[in-house]
Amino acid sequence: MTQELSLVSAARTRAAELNELFATCDCLVDAETMQAVYARLADQITHVLHDRLPVVLAVMNGGLIPAGALLSRLNFPLEIGYVHATRYRGETQGGALQWLALPQIPLAEREVLIIDDVFDEGVTLKSIAASCCDAGATRVWVAVATNKVHDHKVSDFLPDFVGIDVPDRFILGEGLDYNGFFRNVQGIYALPQEN
Repeated sequence: MTQELSLVSAARTRAAELNELFATCDCLVDAETMQAVYARLADQITHVLHDRLPVVLAVMNGGLIPAGALLSRLNFPLEIGYVHATRYRGETQGGALQWLALPQIPLAEREVLIIDDVFDEGVTLKSIAASCCDAGATRVWVAVATNKVHDHKVSDFLPDFVGIDVPDRFILGEGLDYNGFFRNVQGIYALPQEN
């Protein structure tokens, strides 16, 4: 019983620390604006893909929230799957790409739409797109909820559908996390800037 109480106490302490951190974050894009962003993105995607029977792949875990927001607005035939490739594994700096799950839907002779939370440097998205092409996809499209504005992105690769530009800060919400937390937050927030 004492160990259980200790675990509950530790969880409450961690929750308090995270809530305190979140209270210091800057709101860059509010929830209402993000809903308008998703509606616009869905219109653009529908215009292009409504008659192509695409396979839509959410990039786990960050792409889960944007995919959910977009998929309910895509009123045309499509198949839904996921891929899990990460460079962060709970850290705030990206490392080597690690594949955790490949698509289970056959991609040969199919058009594919990849949905993710952010286009930052583009290493992960470029690798996922290349993997889909290697699996026989005839065309790969990429949609991202946010695009970090900076000049250290991969070459020869851009998303086809971009929700909203954000500054080059550590952001969270709408699928983006801080140490595994806050993906569920509506809106885009940035950690406080160090002076």
